[in-house]
Amino acid sequence: MAHLADSRFARPTRTGELDTIEICHPGFQATIALQGAHLIRFAPSGEQSWLWLSPTARFAQGRAIRGGIPVCWPWFGDPARNPGAVRSLFEAHDLPAHGFARTALWSLAELQESESGVTVSLTLAPSVQHLTLWRGRARTRLTFRFRPDSLSLALTTDNTGDKPLAFTQALHTYLPTDDIARTTLSGLEGAAYLETLENWQPKQQQGKVNFESETDRIYQAAPEINVEAGNRGFRLTAGGSGSTVVWNPGPEKARRLSDFPDDGWTGMLCVETANAVDDFRELAPGQSHTLTMTLRTISADR
Repeated sequence: MAHLADSRFARPTRTGELDTIEICHPGFQATIALQGAHLIRFAPSGEQSWLWLSPTARFAQGRAIRGGIPVCWPWFGDPARNPGAVRSLFEAHDLPAHGFARTALWSLAELQESESGVTVSLTLAPSVQHLTLWRGRARTRLTFRFRPDSLSLALTTDNTGDKPLAFTQALHTYLPTDDIARTTLSGLEGAAYLETLENWQPKQQQGKVNFESETDRIYQAAPEINVEAGNRGFRLTAGGSGSTVVWNPGPEKARRLSDFPDDGWTGMLCVETANAVDDFRELAPGQSHTLTMTLRTISADR
């Protein structure tokens, strides 16, 4: 990692089997795994991490990390549930959920540092192995902007081929909560969504989103969302997105998940900034698209 040789705040480290970048800035700390361009931790000075990470998460080559912010690209969720234009680029039938980017090795492209923050950019060009799964020709870049009061991610896809490129994607943000039973989301009131637990039936959100059992919904909207998570509050702002995924496994599915404690569902939720289902993106040759999310905290007594 020659880019880090002269860095003031960043250094190369290892977490389990994975190469990571550790950032120790006077205003915050952060950890990024090069596998998956996966943000594992972000914590302003004196605060707990803004991201939930499973206490049983494993940091192994070829294995997705449970928690933080996984990158889903160039398809989201079950490959078979993707639109036809996205599926037309599949080269194989037995494909992993959420694409291959979250277990691929990304490269450090840029590092900028100042007293006010740190910006890190990682890039991924699909390998020969990835092209046995997917016939798209693209380059993607994920830029992290860390500030003491905010965390921003920008995922840019460039169509480097000579044919249209269709894809779905998500920044799969895991957030902590003191108590899932006391957690609500505001901003999605009145939004249409697909209830994936009821055969993908279309529904409309009534009031705030709350969590009483397993939750897995694809909202066809991407408003600014306030997360009231017990004694903590977060505000998530999206860009380049027309869909939002809200997920919590509930008690039964939690027991079946890998790298996930049986009671882990009580202390986490996912609010995913996405281009999913009908909100897929299609780029002409030479075009690009950027999906962004910004996370801030909000006062618990607002």
